[in-house]
Amino acid sequence: MITSVFKKSTPLNYSLVVILILVFFFLFQIQEPSWTSSSFLAFQKMSILCFVFASFFLINFIVKKNGLSKDNGYAIFFYLLFLLFFPTIFNNPNVIYSNFFILLALRRLISLQSLKASKEKIFDASFWILVASLFQFWCILFLILVFISIIFHVSRDYRNWVLPFIALLAVAVIFLLISLIFHIDAIEFFEKRAVVDFSLDYFKNNYENGALSIYTAVALFFVFSIVTTISNRPQIVHSSYKKVVACFFIAVIVFIVSPNKSNDLLLFSIAPLTIMASSHVEYMQQKLNNEIVFYVLIACSLFTFFSQL
Repeated sequence: MITSVFKKSTPLNYSLVVILILVFFFLFQIQEPSWTSSSFLAFQKMSILCFVFASFFLINFIVKKNGLSKDNGYAIFFYLLFLLFFPTIFNNPNVIYSNFFILLALRRLISLQSLKASKEKIFDASFWILVASLFQFWCILFLILVFISIIFHVSRDYRNWVLPFIALLAVAVIFLLISLIFHIDAIEFFEKRAVVDFSLDYFKNNYENGALSIYTAVALFFVFSIVTTISNRPQIVHSSYKKVVACFFIAVIVFIVSPNKSNDLLLFSIAPLTIMASSHVEYMQQKLNNEIVFYVLIACSLFTFFSQL
């Protein structure tokens, strides 16, 4: 039944996902309604919701525009289910904002396979990753994905290797101007964020631990699926899927090395995992197997969401 609903992209699919986002977002927010008495906090909550919506439509654009998915609604539905594993994401604006900029970068890097305006795409991707690192410092590691993309497509032109450093200079200048205007201590700003912390003892309760464990098992299933079947897929999308897998593992590294660790940081891994999950469902033609995948994932998502309220 689920596969039938999302097998085609229709206004019904998008409307259903939008309604579900609103329901789950406000179900989580009403647990602590103190934000309603502050105009600033209310504005922040609305900005988070807007960025969440923007991320949904951006991931949908990425998979459709680059041939990573057919004309269906699997991507946005999987993205919603994976978000529900970690509802505290809805209270973490820095992670939400930085993830949106990482998605903008991923969009440019995957489209690099067309070899059109490659220099602009490399610069844009580097720029957005560096902007994301201002909100969550270790997002800077996604620059590795930029260099991987250069190796795949345009490694012969030495100018392409210089573009990420030009983007770094541009973001540094913009940040310094902002820090001067708002009296931000730039050195202290990065000293607090450029810290490595490998500890995994941040869990507030067993439900957060359980959510991480279930998410890890789900992620391993879809990563194994894409890695073992990539050679059977059309040659034109091989490099795109390889970048998606690389993006996922970079996101895992960001989670591992970041200070002030929480499950929220796994948001960076959700977009590539969504692409892999959508691809798995499309590749597996057996409807019964796909239904099982959907229902198991729905059950896990709802359990982890409501257990953490």
